Amino acid sequence: MDHAMFPKFGDADIARKRRELAPRQLEAFRAFSAAAFAAGELDAKTKQLIAVAVAHVTQCPYCIRGHTEGALKAGATEGQIMEAIWVAAEMRAGGAYAHSALAIDQMAAHGEAAQGRTA
Repeated sequence: MDHAMFPKFGDADIARKRRELAPRQLEAFRAFSAAAFAAGELDAKTKQLIAVAVAHVTQCPYCIRGHTEGALKAGATEGQIMEAIWVAAEMRAGGAYAHSALAIDQMAAHGEAAQGRTA
């Protein structure tokens, strides 16, 4: 039996099951999503480009496809989409770099504790 790792997002049976299992939560999520993507201080294209970047950081294949399509429909160019992806890559790498301070701090604490044990 051939089974995809990620079922098709628009699968009617999965959508029905989600609705049956948690209808209020699904309704609330849809309303929240609509409010989050409604034009406001940021236009729809900018919001979709942000979503493309975040989708790459969270590595959600459904979100990557859906928001890439959303960005294109909102008027984003392929170059703008790729640039948003590069910003996401920098932020993800930057997070690892920035958090290295925790490891360096812990190494220093370990070294100080080890010196205290041998003194």
